[in-house]
Amino acid sequence: MSVSENQAPTIVLAAAVDESLAANYARGGFNQNLQPGPRPALLVIDFVKAYLVPGSPLYAGVDAAHAAAVRLLQAARTAGIPVVHTNVEYQPGGRNGGVFFRKVPALKSFETGAHPELAAFADGLEPLPGETLITKQYASAFFGTSLASTLTSLRIDTVLIAGVSTSGCVRASAVDCCQHGFIPVVVREAVGDRASGPHEANLFDLQAKYAEVRGLAEILQYLAALPHLDPAT
Repeated sequence: MSVSENQAPTIVLAAAVDESLAANYARGGFNQNLQPGPRPALLVIDFVKAYLVPGSPLYAGVDAAHAAAVRLLQAARTAGIPVVHTNVEYQPGGRNGGVFFRKVPALKSFETGAHPELAAFADGLEPLPGETLITKQYASAFFGTSLASTLTSLRIDTVLIAGVSTSGCVRASAVDCCQHGFIPVVVREAVGDRASGPHEANLFDLQAKYAEVRGLAEILQYLAALPHLDPAT
């Protein structure tokens, strides 16, 4: 069949089938590095008991990430950097959760007063007086909240990210962090998900396009080397 004058030929551009994923991304210019700045804050996303208690609709088995997040939070407090925690809460019936609440029935765990034992912060990750608590209804910690304004007022340039889940609220928050002009640094051991596939895929893609994914040991060294900051200035 000949191609008519008004019909452009179809040109198929495809990577070789045996090309590795890393090579594919490198060929596209992805996976560039961002250097963490001198004024970081720590963002601990939704680390509540709902993700740690077997039998919870949101149970994810993220005990290792919990332990790493506790170490990270302790180091952030020692360094004197600002700390922000998030949680999720909905009015009874979930009207203020909109489509997201309808899409994920497990979010009923966070209706006001419904399951306080699940909504409670994980042991060792409870906010201290003076630390900022952001209550959200959607995946991103930035969507519909004062987080960006708070970080801007503190002259933050880098946001260290811990929390759950990697493929959901962590990813959404890291992407929005980048879009608001802060350098997102996802601390690999301090984030978790209910399955390794989505967890690893999202860490790979965040590193490729939006954020730095760094190991806990490296970030602990980074925090230890910072001049002590007053979180209020």
